[in-house]
Amino acid sequence: MATTHIERTYYEAELGESVAQMPLCGPLKVDVCVVGGGFTGLGAALALAKKGAQVALIEAGSIGHAASGRNGGQLHSGYVPSQTMLTRWLGADHARALWDLAEAAKQLVRDLIDEHGIDCGLKNGLVIAADDRAAARTLASETDDLRTRYGYTQAKMLSDSETAALLGTDIYPVARLDMGGGHLQPLALARGLAAAAQARGVRIFEHTCAKSLETSPARVRVSCAGGTLEADKVIIACDVGAGRLVPALAPFVLEVESFIAVTSVLPAELAARVLPSDVAVADTRHVLDYYRKTMDGRLLFGGRASYFAVPENVREVVRPRIEHVFPMLKGIALSHAWSGAVGVSRTGMPHLGRIGERVLFGHGYSGHGVALANLGGALLAEALMGQNERFDVLAAVRARPFARAAWARRLLIPAGLFWYRLCDLV
Repeated sequence: MATTHIERTYYEAELGESVAQMPLCGPLKVDVCVVGGGFTGLGAALALAKKGAQVALIEAGSIGHAASGRNGGQLHSGYVPSQTMLTRWLGADHARALWDLAEAAKQLVRDLIDEHGIDCGLKNGLVIAADDRAAARTLASETDDLRTRYGYTQAKMLSDSETAALLGTDIYPVARLDMGGGHLQPLALARGLAAAAQARGVRIFEHTCAKSLETSPARVRVSCAGGTLEADKVIIACDVGAGRLVPALAPFVLEVESFIAVTSVLPAELAARVLPSDVAVADTRHVLDYYRKTMDGRLLFGGRASYFAVPENVREVVRPRIEHVFPMLKGIALSHAWSGAVGVSRTGMPHLGRIGERVLFGHGYSGHGVALANLGGALLAEALMGQNERFDVLAAVRARPFARAAWARRLLIPAGLFWYRLCDLV
C-alpha cells in the first residue's frame, strides 16, 4: 500500500519514531540486493542472511511506511479466490498445494514473531461476515469444502444470533469464525523483522529509491540517487512500485485506494457492545469493510470507498461505514485516519516470478499481505538459493495483465471499483 495521504497513522503514533537508517551513499557490492522494506523484502532479507548471504535492503521511504505498515493487520487463511474457485481454475492438485502454502504462511508469521520476540499484539480469530443471503450460502459451502476436502477444522459457521453476539451488530445474516486466522499490529511486525534482519547482518538503507536496474551476465546494478549497488542477485519487493522500476511488471498490478480510521478509546459501556469479542472482521462485499479492536480499546475500521481521488478528509470517507455497522458510534471522535494503495492483481493471487537468471520479484497480494507477503519473501529467498519447489507452486499460477497502456490502467481503477460498488448494492 503506497503512501498517498500524509497524516500520521495510528500505528506510528502508538509505536513512536523508529531509529532512522541512513540512505545509501556511494557504491556497495553485496551478494543480494533487496528492493523494498515491507514484509516481502524483509522476509527475504532475513531468510537469506540466516543462510550466510551478504544482503543489502533499500527502501524508498522508511521501513513499513507503505502497505506493510499501513494495513488492517488481518491474518487471513487462504487467498482472495476461495479454494473452491482455485480447484475449478487450476485443478485439485494445484489448489491443494496452494492451500498448504497458505497454511504455511500463517504459521511462518507466528514462528517469526516467536523466534524474534516481536511484540506486535498477535491474537487469534478472524470473522468473515456475509453481507447478504446469497453470500451466506456461498460462505457456508466454502466452509464445508475446507472441512471435507482439506480437513480444516478451525473454521465454523455462526448463526445470525451467534454472529450478532460475537460482533455487536445485527447487519449480517451469518458469518464464519476462523480461529486459524487472526490480527496484529502490522508496523510493529515490520519493524521487528527489520531489527531481526539487521541483527543478522543485513544492511538497511532507508530513503533510498531505486532509479534503474541493469543486468549483465555477471552482476546486477541498481542505481539510486545517492549511490549504486552491485549484486549477484536482486529481489524486487516493492509491490505497486515494481512497475516503475521494471515497466514490464506494471500491467500486472493496480493501485487501489484503501482508507482506515481509528476511533478514540471507547467508553466502557460502548466497548462492551462494539465487537465484544477480540476478533478481527472482514465482510464479503467487493468493496469491503474490515475492522478490529486495538490493544488500547479503540475501533480500527477500514474500507474502500473512493475511486477517483484521495479525499482531503479520510475520516469522513470511513465514518459512514462505521456508523452503518455500529449505529451506537454515531458522531464518535476519530483520532487517526489515513489512506494508501493496495497492490491488487487481476486474478487476486500473488504474482511471483523471475526476470532472467538474476532478478526475482513478488507482489500483488490483493489485501492478504500480512500472511502471503511474508510467505512471498521466504519463497523468493528459497528460489534464489536454488530451492524452487515451493516458489514454483505460486509462480505457476498464470498472472493475467490489466491493460498494457498506463493511461488505460488509470481508467480501469475507478471504472472497476465503481462496477464492484454497484454489485454490492444489488
